Formats: sequence, C-alpha cells, structure tokens
Amino acid sequence: MNVFLWVLQVLLGVAFLGAGAMKASQPVEKLGKNMTWVHRYSPGTVRFIGVTEILGGLGLILPWATGIAPILTPLAATGLAVIMLLAVVDHARAKEYPMIGVNVLLGALAVIIAIGRF
Repeated sequence: MNVFLWVLQVLLGVAFLGAGAMKASQPVEKLGKNMTWVHRYSPGTVRFIGVTEILGGLGLILPWATGIAPILTPLAATGLAVIMLLAVVDHARAKEYPMIGVNVLLGALAVIIAIGRF
C-alpha cells in the first residue's frame, strides 16, 4: 500500500506542479487558447490557482519524503481535492462537460492519497 500511495503522490504531485507552474507563469491570453475557463477569472485569480496547485504538488511529496511535518501531505491532498471539486462546479456551470472527467479523476486520486496518509 505504501508503494502504491508513493506512486500516486509522485504522479499527482508532478501533474499539479506542471499545471500550477503554467498557470502561475504564463500570460492569461496564452493560457486562454487551451483553457477557456481562464477568461472567466481575473489574472490574479488564475495566478492564485496556479500557486496553490504548485504548493499542493510540493505538499504531496516533500513532507512525507523528508519526514518533516508529514501531516502536511494528507492536508495537501485534501486541499487539492477541494480545488478539483471547485473546478468541477465551474466547468459544469459553463457546460464544459469533457473537462469534468479529468477533474473528477484528479480529485479522486487526491482523496485516495488523503485517506491513505491520514
């Protein structure tokens, strides 16, 4: 079970680090070509979402790997699950149904990590 959780933590952590870095560093106009939702929010909000995803991705890996405050790993997973839940609501309101599946999958993986590490 520990190996399974580690694989999930690394995969999900890398995914959120990449997605968050993109949202935090690229201009909103460039992001809008692939992510239609960014036009519904201010650039500051998009950056905030990116930074929270970066912190969540780091939180999935570093605390558990270093043994320093390992309680932060399941808390980070819980936070990422909440972000994905909010993303599902946003995509449903905008009738962007294909994106909901991705958010549900990422959220479910985050919940598995949270339960496994609590």
